[in-house]
Amino acid sequence: MPRKQIVILDKETLGADLDFSALTKFGDITEFKITTSDETLDRIQNAHIVITNKVLITAEMMQKAPKLELICIAATGMNNVDLDAAEKLNIPVKNVTGYSTNSVVQHTFSLLFYLMEHMHYYNDTVRSGLWSISGLFTDVSQPFHEISGKKWGIIGMGSIGQEVAKIATAFGAHVGYYSTSGENTSQPYLHQPLDVLLSTSDIISIHAPLNDKTYALINENNLPLLKKNAVLLNLGRGGIINEPDLAYALDRQEIYAALDVLEKEPIEPSNPLMKIENKERLLITPHIAWTSVEARQKLLKGVVKNIEEFLKG
Repeated sequence: MPRKQIVILDKETLGADLDFSALTKFGDITEFKITTSDETLDRIQNAHIVITNKVLITAEMMQKAPKLELICIAATGMNNVDLDAAEKLNIPVKNVTGYSTNSVVQHTFSLLFYLMEHMHYYNDTVRSGLWSISGLFTDVSQPFHEISGKKWGIIGMGSIGQEVAKIATAFGAHVGYYSTSGENTSQPYLHQPLDVLLSTSDIISIHAPLNDKTYALINENNLPLLKKNAVLLNLGRGGIINEPDLAYALDRQEIYAALDVLEKEPIEPSNPLMKIENKERLLITPHIAWTSVEARQKLLKGVVKNIEEFLKG
């Protein structure tokens, strides 16, 4: 069997520490750190198999890549490939699911603890020498609360939301949730309307996909419902929270927010979230919740498995 020409379009987004050698058994590998939209067609034109994380592949590109047999998405989300066009052209598109659940759940709690326990303040207090000259063995100037006894509201009770719910319950939180599809209402937790969940929760975490029902789900109309000192976490998709509305709220309400996803990534310097006055109320990480070493290794294994299954027919 002739060796396949395999192109990896955005290897840098998967990490330099991953070992891609398992792919060499399928064919000859051409790797690109990143690929712009202007470069994509030229790079896939002679490929049999294309691996993409976030690079957009359009109908026109597929039509002009006559050798293309398989598109592997090194992610769960598939909105960067025109799936209708791929189906018409008989080009299978395979993604990988479930690889990042543990990583995203862990990052959810990392974000929460950083904000809830005022870690930035306390780290600065030690490093600046203020603790050393205080004469006190402790510092209780920024009080924090326990998760135990708090109400944790989850928006999107899929596999990640369910794992967050289990751990939050283990910490002693009372979990409620809102189903963004309106169909997932049989979980062993209190199902609530969105406005009730927002107005009663101390911690709110988002683990939902982005679609017509979730775009700008959190906005200027319901952000004022949040309780004083509530913590809002978005580990779903950028666009679920209206970012200008959140920036406005953070400077006018005593609330906290942590975001791992944004509507446009990387963040633009003009984003209102970059200009808020109460910077201690906001934590943004650069879309890293999915990127634990273990998660990325599972992802690569999933890509290899998808290619193996395709070649076996």
